[in-house]
Amino acid sequence: MEQAKFGAVLLAAGNSTRMGGSRSKVLEELGGRPALCRSLEVLDRCPLIGEICLVCREQDRGDMLPLTSGLATPVRVVSGGAQRQDSVEQGVKALTGPWEYVAIHDGARPLVTEEVLAAVCRDAMAYGAATAAVPSKDTCKLADEAGFVAATPARDRLWAVQTPQAFSLALYREALGKARAAGQSYTDDCQLIEAAGGKVKLTMGDYRNIKLTTPEDLLAARAYLGGEGGKKTVRIGYGYDVHRLVEGRKLILAGVEVPFEKGLLGHSDADVIAHAVADALLGAAALGDIGHLFPDTDPRYAGADSLKLLGEVCRLLREKGFSIGNIDATLLAQRPKIAPHISRMRENLAAACGIAVDQVSVKATTEERLGFTGREEGMAASAVCLLER
Repeated sequence: MEQAKFGAVLLAAGNSTRMGGSRSKVLEELGGRPALCRSLEVLDRCPLIGEICLVCREQDRGDMLPLTSGLATPVRVVSGGAQRQDSVEQGVKALTGPWEYVAIHDGARPLVTEEVLAAVCRDAMAYGAATAAVPSKDTCKLADEAGFVAATPARDRLWAVQTPQAFSLALYREALGKARAAGQSYTDDCQLIEAAGGKVKLTMGDYRNIKLTTPEDLLAARAYLGGEGGKKTVRIGYGYDVHRLVEGRKLILAGVEVPFEKGLLGHSDADVIAHAVADALLGAAALGDIGHLFPDTDPRYAGADSLKLLGEVCRLLREKGFSIGNIDATLLAQRPKIAPHISRMRENLAAACGIAVDQVSVKATTEERLGFTGREEGMAASAVCLLER
């Protein structure tokens, strides 16, 4: 396996004004989940990348943090700067590993492929600087100040630059220092290197690696995804779990420790809500159940954090090509009241699943003192979910 040599900076700090709303464009739905998830997962699967720094607007941190959960590669989230160059600099500064190179990618290019990323990284190792790019399909014109054609460059020498772009960290830092000393701020990382006298290798990109700038771009990206592998499939899953209430145990529900005189008995932390959600997801994907994946005969799972087990379930789903549309969980219990804890429960489940909080619902009901839940002998939970592939 290749050794990691790159830290990655994933940019998601743009103001998205041309998308027509205040919400970050990388949080727009693409294939049943936020568009940013696709870039995060491509970076996560690259063996050359050992760390990711996600740069976003401060007001978007709460929405983006859950999307980083469940990845194998360590991810840090930092706030961006006023200009692109400032945001990249913040991301590079936040990298903690002893990396020789940095890979920079726009979160607004969610259709990047693992093949293009790997090719750019290898060219950066060979030449010191590289960028994904594609030959221009159009004849382009240079305009004068009055808006008339000044020149027509030869089309066979014109390339449209994309991301990822990758550089020797030493080269990038040297170029950044020169730009700062000259009071310059560049909108393209290659331009920063070029201004310092560096040469950038053009690595063949992909025409589908479009940038989400306007609503029309989002429609095009969805059209590209609709053509991958034929018709999209939608699946619905249902999960149910039950645990006995006993003294001497903590009551853990959706990762929240709820004050109560009893807790749920189980091999793990007996988080009945997390278990029901996991079974719903596995059921929708026809991948068995949590008892099969994490048997109670295995000492590794004694006292296990069920949110971590749920994260493993979601990692398996991603490997199989599934994305989560939504989750709806219901707790059946006579006591205690969980209304004060529902917000944290939704946040915990969303983080474990790598989805947005508004894709998760948690609610509770009593059974009017009927049955084992009504007699407070135990608690049950049910969950339904929607998956897309």
